[in-house]
Amino acid sequence: MKKIMLIATLLSILVEGYAQEKCDTVFVRASTENGIIEGFEKAGVRIFRGIPYAQPPVGELRWREPQPVKNWGGVKKTVQFGPRAMQLPVFSDMRFRSNGMSEDCLYLNVWTPSKNYREKLPVLVYFYGGGFIAGDGSEYRYDGESMARQGIIAVTINYRLGIFGFFSHPELTRESPHRASGNYGLLDQAAALQWVKRNIARFGGDPGKITIGGESAGSFSVSAQMASPLSRHLIAGAIGESGSLLGFREMLSLAEAENRGLLFQKAVGAGNLNDLRTLPADRLLKMTQRKDVPSFGVIVDGYFFPEKPETIFSKGKQAHVPLLVGWNSMEGHYKALLGNEEVTVENYEKAVRQRYPDIAEGLLKVYKANSDEEVAQVATDLAGDMFIGYGTWNWSDIHAQTGDKKVYRYYFVHPRPGYKNAKTGDDPLIKGAVHSAEIEYVLGNLPVNDVYDWQSEDYFVSTLSQLFFAHFIKKGNPNGFGVPVWLPVRPNQPADVMIIGSNTRLQKEQHRDRYLYLRNVHF
Repeated sequence: MKKIMLIATLLSILVEGYAQEKCDTVFVRASTENGIIEGFEKAGVRIFRGIPYAQPPVGELRWREPQPVKNWGGVKKTVQFGPRAMQLPVFSDMRFRSNGMSEDCLYLNVWTPSKNYREKLPVLVYFYGGGFIAGDGSEYRYDGESMARQGIIAVTINYRLGIFGFFSHPELTRESPHRASGNYGLLDQAAALQWVKRNIARFGGDPGKITIGGESAGSFSVSAQMASPLSRHLIAGAIGESGSLLGFREMLSLAEAENRGLLFQKAVGAGNLNDLRTLPADRLLKMTQRKDVPSFGVIVDGYFFPEKPETIFSKGKQAHVPLLVGWNSMEGHYKALLGNEEVTVENYEKAVRQRYPDIAEGLLKVYKANSDEEVAQVATDLAGDMFIGYGTWNWSDIHAQTGDKKVYRYYFVHPRPGYKNAKTGDDPLIKGAVHSAEIEYVLGNLPVNDVYDWQSEDYFVSTLSQLFFAHFIKKGNPNGFGVPVWLPVRPNQPADVMIIGSNTRLQKEQHRDRYLYLRNVHF
C-alpha cells in the first residue's frame, strides 16, 4: 500500500508540474512578410516552429519550383513542427518531432535569443542529412536552442526528397519557365534562404550575416548553394560536414535525367505526366521501392546549375565566402572492402584490385598496408575517402585556390560512446568517429539525444567543437576565446588541419598524396 501511495504521489507531482509548465508557457509573436506568427519562449530563447516559406507543393505544384507563400489574416500558430517530407524509414538514427509526414512539407523553424528583434544577430541556416531521401528539420540532433544560447539565430528547414524532390521529365522541362526539371529539393533550400534573407531581421537577425551549414546530404547542399547563381549571393559563410558535390558521385545531365523520368513512367504504367501528378503521394513513394524503377538525385539542370558544380568552383564562380569544412575519421569501414574476409595484406590488395581494377595499382601505392596490423586502418581510410572524404577534401582545396576567402579544415576523431544500457559492440581492430557522429557535438546537442551514454569527455569535446562553429558563424573565423589557434588552408600546400577530439590540436595533413592521386583519376 505504501508503494502504491508513493507512486500516486509521484504521479500527482509530475502531473501538477506538467500543468504548471503548460500554464507558465510564454507565447511570443513575430511579424513576417506574410502575416503574424505566434511561437513560445523557453528559458530566454524564442522558438517558432512550422513557418511556411513556400506554398504546399501538391496537386499542380508537384514537381514545380517552390511558389511564394500566400498571406494570411490573424495570427498563425507556430508552436508545432510542420510535417516532414515524404520519405521511407531508411535510417534508424533519425528521431523526428515533426507533425507526421506529408507532401505539404515546406516549413522552417527559428530559434532566436533576441529580446527586442533589433540586435542584428548572426544566423545559421542548417540543412539536414539523409542522402536526399530522408531527414527533417525537427530531428533532435539539429535542435537550434543550444546555438541560440551562443548568441546565434538558428534556422532549420524542410525540403523535398527522393522522387518528390529530384524527378525529371521532358514534360516538366517544357512547362518550366526556366526550361529545366529536377533539383526541386535544392530549389526549396534556395527559396528558404531567400525567405530568411527577407524576414530574419524581424527575428533580430542580420540578413547580411547568414551562414549555411549541413552534414552529409546537408553538406552536399551547402556546396550546391555556394555554386548556384540562385543562392550564392545570399550567404556570408559556409560550413560543410562530410560531403560535397565535388567528389566521385556522377551527376546526370538534364537529358539523361529526363530519360530516367520516362523509364520510371513506363515502369509504373503511367500514360503521361498528369497520371504521375495525380497519384496519391504515399502510392508514388511506395513505387520507388521497386527494383525495376530508376532513382533520382541532383543533376546539372542548366538552371540551378548552369555547369557542373566542380567546374563552377574551379572557375571561381562560386560564393566567395569563408568555408569551415571537414570529415570524420571513420566515414567508411574496412569491411566495406573486405567483407568477412580475414584482415590481411593479401586479402586487402585482392579486394582493391577487384573493386577498382583500373586504378588499383595507384591506390595501393598511396593506401599502402605494410603489415596485417595496418590493414584495418588503411582500408577504413580508403573506404571513407571513396565514399565522402575525397569530395570534401576536393571542395576545401579548390575553394582555397579560387574562393578568395579563408578555408578552415577539420578532422573529427572522437568516437561516440555506446548506447545507454547496452553493450557497444565496438570493433576491436578499428575505432573512430563514424559518419554523422559529430553532429550533436558541434551543435551543442548532446543533452537532447538520450540514446548515447555521454560522458564528461564528450561534453568537453562538444564545448570546443561548438565554440569553433559559433566563432565562425559570428565572424567567419573559428578562432576566439576558449579554443586552440586554427590556421587557414594555404593554396597548393599541405593544409593545417584541426584534429577535433579529446586531444584537439592543429596538425599538418598527413596524406595529401592520396587526395592528389584521387583527383588525378577523378578528372
